[in-house]
Amino acid sequence: MMHKCIFLSALLASSVCYGDALFNNADIPAGKKLLEAHCIQCHASSYGGDGSEIYTRELRKIKTPTGLVVQVRNCNTMLDLKWFEEDEINVAAYLNQQYYHFK
Repeated sequence: MMHKCIFLSALLASSVCYGDALFNNADIPAGKKLLEAHCIQCHASSYGGDGSEIYTRELRKIKTPTGLVVQVRNCNTMLDLKWFEEDEINVAAYLNQQYYHFK
């Protein structure tokens, strides 16, 4: 638990300065694969279609790269997916590339 707190603190601090540098070493194809396997079904049942409206809706909640990682982490925790931190970054990087386009 302490490891996650330290990582999250470092992540938040670094992203304020470096923006999408969070995603520099991300494995985007791996993130896409995880998203398709674990996220699409739930999002589609909530938002219809392929579920992508959660990312493209006008009043979306995610405003920063850090916020994106935090939301992916929240979903990971709530659904007990047991992803590693790298997996969370990979999924966030894929979402950023496809929908958010944070710089």
